[in-house]
Amino acid sequence: MTAALSGKIALVAGGTRGAGRGIAVELGAAGATVYVTGRTTRATQSEYGRPETIEETAEMVTAAGGEGIAVCVDHTVPAEVEALIGRIRHEQDRLDILVNDIWGGEHLTEWNKPVWEHSLDKGLRMLRLAIDTHLITAHFALALMIERPGGLLVELTDGTAEYNAAHYRLCPYYDLAKTGAIRMAWAHAKDLALHGATSVALTPGWMRSEMMLDIFSVTEENWRDATSVQPHFVISETPRFTGRAVAALAADPERARWNGQSLSSGGLAKVYGFDDVDGSRPDCWRYMDEVMDMGKAPDATGYR
Repeated sequence: MTAALSGKIALVAGGTRGAGRGIAVELGAAGATVYVTGRTTRATQSEYGRPETIEETAEMVTAAGGEGIAVCVDHTVPAEVEALIGRIRHEQDRLDILVNDIWGGEHLTEWNKPVWEHSLDKGLRMLRLAIDTHLITAHFALALMIERPGGLLVELTDGTAEYNAAHYRLCPYYDLAKTGAIRMAWAHAKDLALHGATSVALTPGWMRSEMMLDIFSVTEENWRDATSVQPHFVISETPRFTGRAVAALAADPERARWNGQSLSSGGLAKVYGFDDVDGSRPDCWRYMDEVMDMGKAPDATGYR
């Protein structure tokens, strides 16, 4: 992928940590200029209270071979998003790739509670972060992206359309948030196709984000120790694996074949032939369906 995206301009909305950071870095590794947005900077903190910052992500993009540009943006505020796109237009006069990875709802989710027991305020805030922010960002960013043919929109979600259609995601708000992103990608695909652009929904597998590693009190170097607590964590993957999926899509001159589809990092790895940073190729959603959800013993043999 070296220099495959040289000259391309990307916006990773919600690139502070997790999948957004992994995607931004891999786009940079392929030579792209990447605008990284989020609310946590070296001077400001979001309610997450996490140490990762957008400046760190931008520096990682540059170190990988691209150009990282950090911009503090609250994507629930239309004026801030409009100003961001105005800046990209002024500085680059184009936008080739939009990754909608804005989320931030983990701390709001009350698992295994029906709607009448779940906090209404937390649930509505979750939808505000997962749905409204994506629509606000698309409203301003896609207007710039369609000025040149060949643009790519990636809506990040959790779970493929097939998996989510058959599995309740254990919280009505979370379920709606993640299926909603898939439907948004499908809807945008109808409009973007008229302008020679492509829209897809993309899900990571069980991702070893900074937060997930902290939950299990492990690091990337010793992550397998977490399998003593959660044996199915054996199928997990790094955020860079999803990043490589996005970079492969963006570099594919025939990416329009995916327009409107729900995709996964593991599924795209089979098509494009990329691996995770450890050289493995995890196929999480097939594992979830065939092993974990079937109550079988944890064993990633044949799934990575």
